[in-house]
Amino acid sequence: MSESFSQRLRALPDFPNDLPKFDPATAPADSVDLFLEWLEAALADGVSQPHAFSLATTTTTGQVSSRMMILKNIDEGAWHFASTVGSRKGRELTANPQAAMNFYWAKFGRQVRVSGAVTLLSAEASARDWDERPGADGRDNPDWQLFALHPAEVEFWQASSDRHHIRHRYVL
Repeated sequence: MSESFSQRLRALPDFPNDLPKFDPATAPADSVDLFLEWLEAALADGVSQPHAFSLATTTTTGQVSSRMMILKNIDEGAWHFASTVGSRKGRELTANPQAAMNFYWAKFGRQVRVSGAVTLLSAEASARDWDERPGADGRDNPDWQLFALHPAEVEFWQASSDRHHIRHRYVL
């Protein structure tokens, strides 16, 4: 079964043929500006949940876990997301405040990887984020926490049908 499964996987298409072009020489100086350009392109083309990303965290012993999250904001260079403090990710970020985000837009063959230190935002900002969630019922959630990832690096990746993929990295 494993060989036929492997062959089946190899037969699947990797990327669409009509991928956008990306020339790193024309990229803006600020990584946030380029992210916003790519996000706007995804929104304009109707990409579902273009603000979703995979968040990777680790325990103090190096065990890695990841899950899908929603980007809440980018403010003063920090990328915001939220969760409960007692969740696995909340506990891992308390013990080891480093994380990596990965946005992926298959239709465009694009991904953006953001990694760096994570800090807690204020109780007021966290409460406001809880209240602004869809379906908010007016009840407080003192365990809700807004986090800010402060990038040490941001890497943009553009797939190419000839497999000569393009990477553009900002080290901050």
